[in-house]
Amino acid sequence: MTAKGRRILWPNVLTVGSAAILIGAEVFGAAFASSWAIATLFGLEAIGAHILEVIFSACGVAVMVGFIRGANRIEPLTAAD
Repeated sequence: MTAKGRRILWPNVLTVGSAAILIGAEVFGAAFASSWAIATLFGLEAIGAHILEVIFSACGVAVMVGFIRGANRIEPLTAAD
């Protein structure tokens, strides 16, 4: 659904979406691997590992939001008619 007088730039949407999938997989993979490694290093129980997963995943969400916002400035997802 577009706002009045705006259209979606599908090539840009596909480019940003594809990059977001790739970068998101790397960011969240690193978040889970880091939480597991740190929990093991410090001998934390399962609950400690889960707490680290939540913290690192929240950081991953912040990274992804920043990426999407930055990508939208470079590759606008909509344009005025």
